[in-house]
Amino acid sequence: MATLPRSAGGESLEELLRQIRGGSLAAFDRFYEQTAPFVMGLSFKLLGDRMEAEDVCHDVMMQVLSYPERYDPARGSVEAWLAVLTKSRCIDRLRKRQRLMLEERKAGLAAHLAARYGAEADETERRALCNLQKQALQEAWSRLPEPQRQALAAAFYQERSHRELASSWKVPVGTVKSRVRYGLSHLRRTMEKLGWAHGRGGESDG
Repeated sequence: MATLPRSAGGESLEELLRQIRGGSLAAFDRFYEQTAPFVMGLSFKLLGDRMEAEDVCHDVMMQVLSYPERYDPARGSVEAWLAVLTKSRCIDRLRKRQRLMLEERKAGLAAHLAARYGAEADETERRALCNLQKQALQEAWSRLPEPQRQALAAAFYQERSHRELASSWKVPVGTVKSRVRYGLSHLRRTMEKLGWAHGRGGESDG
């Protein structure tokens, strides 16, 4: 990654961050002037939308101003830190965009069926949305780690008890329970990301 030039005052980005930690708004202005074009350019490259890129640039700079102490020189350059912050926010926006597109797709499908088939649309829409949901569930299932997928398949489809599975696999019962619990948690959260469920809390992945 190319190193950004020093500010007009001759300070490095690390020096400007130290001054920002001390409360210097003038240092932040110089930091912003030096780094905003880099953040803006990376955001636009990832998002392809200038207004969203400007929003990401604003968010990143506000984090720099609010939490300059989060930069750790031992983990890389200031440029690399800014790139990580920028990419993280762009990924969040791309995921949100994907969810919105899915919601629009479902709404558009429902409206199209209702307009075309009238009273018959309800059942047709239900089947169509059911198929979309099945596709999402298959996608979520494919993303599960193999031990969790194996545990869920055995527990729910083969209707085997946790003790039976523990004995068969020669692992503690607690291990089987954890695989089932985490597998269900993974499934639920993946379905939420795909727009088919609402968050209800639950177990963490540990």
